Amino acid sequence: MKVAVVGATGLVGSMMCRVLEERKFPVSEFIPVSSERSAGTEISFHDKKIKTILAAEAINAKPDIALFSAGGNASLELAPQFKNAGCTVIDNSSAWRMHPEVPLVVPEINADVIEPHHRIIANPNCSTIQMVMVLNPLHKKYKINRVVVSTYQSVTGTGKAAVDQLINERQGVTGKMAYPYPIDMNILPQVDVFLENGYTKEEMKMVNETKKIMRDASIAVTATTVRVPVMGGHSEAVNIEFDKDFDLTEVRSILHNTKGLIMDDEPSLLKYPMPLTAKGKDEVFVGRIRRDESRNHCLNLWIVADNLRKGAATNAVQIAEYIREKFHS
Repeated sequence: MKVAVVGATGLVGSMMCRVLEERKFPVSEFIPVSSERSAGTEISFHDKKIKTILAAEAINAKPDIALFSAGGNASLELAPQFKNAGCTVIDNSSAWRMHPEVPLVVPEINADVIEPHHRIIANPNCSTIQMVMVLNPLHKKYKINRVVVSTYQSVTGTGKAAVDQLINERQGVTGKMAYPYPIDMNILPQVDVFLENGYTKEEMKMVNETKKIMRDASIAVTATTVRVPVMGGHSEAVNIEFDKDFDLTEVRSILHNTKGLIMDDEPSLLKYPMPLTAKGKDEVFVGRIRRDESRNHCLNLWIVADNLRKGAATNAVQIAEYIREKFHS
């Protein structure tokens, strides 16, 4: 298949290229796309150096699939153009996620919502992906009424400028600031911009996307998203209230047997998931599994995943794999 990566020079775009290679996605022609500022940058793909091109040239090449990680404005402008050229767009921005006619997909959960006529498919928010990977199998068994989540999100979720800021601060170098405050030796209780209701856009993404992916608008979600000086992945402390009581041994069995999850939960041996555990991995890690002793039918757990991989690039490539197998085999 002809595959374009739009935003190929960014952190997520370059990871998309790497994941396509690692998973041996059958690429007959690789089309890296960048902005005018980065046009002509060489991208390595399967040991070949390929120069990035502009979107207009990529559209003329008529790719079968385009993986987008170029920001919301670019996606709103370019995705329909790629679509009209017969391409299926898998978009990593927030631009299309809540559009009623655009599937929002985590393949392990709801790939079945994708139909042949869908030419724009949304990749969920990184924090949402890792959370619903754990919530969904438990929801099937016990029905979730409410979720309270606090996140501890890597600077890689912001992009290269944030990584550079953290490294500069650790080295005592004055440089461009991606955040309004220092991030090293600090924590910022703000991910994305604030909305009128006092929540950030990131927090409301977790609320709304969870309901759409899990196909249940009755699930109540409240979130506090926090940026921490980490580069390995996102972490989440999650409190889940079920409709009925649960058996803790059964909960562990369900999570242990869920594809794409790794249970890392042996407190007596000080074993629990960390960003260092998840870095470079495609799985979602879950641990610190315990009853909430302050409230009936409630469970506490801790979820960690590499936000550039399962939280973005890997999930997008998995969607591409599903489309190829389902509609192009």
